[in-house]
Amino acid sequence: MTQRKSKADRRLDLIDAARRAMIQHGTEGVHLNQIAEEAGLTSGAVLYHYPNLRDLLIEAHQAGMERFYEQRVKKISGIADPARKLVVTIRSGLPEGADDTGVRLLCELGGAAGRNRVYATLLTTLFDRQVSMYQTILETGAAHGVFTLAQDSETIARNLVALEDAYGYRIIARHHSIDPEKAVELILDYARLATGNPLKTTGRR
Repeated sequence: MTQRKSKADRRLDLIDAARRAMIQHGTEGVHLNQIAEEAGLTSGAVLYHYPNLRDLLIEAHQAGMERFYEQRVKKISGIADPARKLVVTIRSGLPEGADDTGVRLLCELGGAAGRNRVYATLLTTLFDRQVSMYQTILETGAAHGVFTLAQDSETIARNLVALEDAYGYRIIARHHSIDPEKAVELILDYARLATGNPLKTTGRR
């Protein structure tokens, strides 16, 4: 006998369905019936859990953004060496490949941000949190004599996040000469100049 899903599990399913629907139809072009179809539910069932469709779309975007801050912070929490921590952080900020759905969704969100204040705020908040994450790594490395920063930590951190965004978009756009590994090296080239550290890699993501 199939066990009924809890309300929390059903909401998580709807968030996943909304993300899939937004990737297919666009952040601003997605409709209730398309999300319901992805979830295998009726439109009424979707509205039972999310009476305001906008709330569902926002939660779907926020869930995707966790990967680029909360999950990255968790991933590097057990790494003591600031240089290794910086390399791992840079690697984890890029798409896995051109079909990376999480990054594709962020690209959709970016396209809509100029017309939607809520989406713009979400992206701005994510950018600022990522900058803060990088600043912590840079300042810790500098304090331990591992890094010799060429500029203030905020400037370097902002450039690192901007490079992630730029090369991430190129990967999603299937640029013929920029894949994830090439993008990592290009960002690391800047990071080496900015930190005065060789930032050696092991070839692992």
